Amino acid sequence: MPQRRTSLPEWAVTRRRELGQRLGDARRAAGMSQEHLGDLIGVERRTIQRYESGTRDPRYTDLLLLADALGVPLADLVRE
Repeated sequence: MPQRRTSLPEWAVTRRRELGQRLGDARRAAGMSQEHLGDLIGVERRTIQRYESGTRDPRYTDLLLLADALGVPLADLVRE
């Protein structure tokens, strides 16, 4: 995957971390492991870990699948 030419602005990094925190909170509230959630949406546990730690942005389709698997509205995951 090509590298980004410029660094992300700090507000974007902060939002990515907040999204990861909400994902992790919703997963734990649903009583799921990262492995199980990854299996449900078709990605590796490592990918879920990266989403939750804020080191990787989920694709839009993955966000839709995550919200569905966790039983939460997409808006709750991506809210400011």
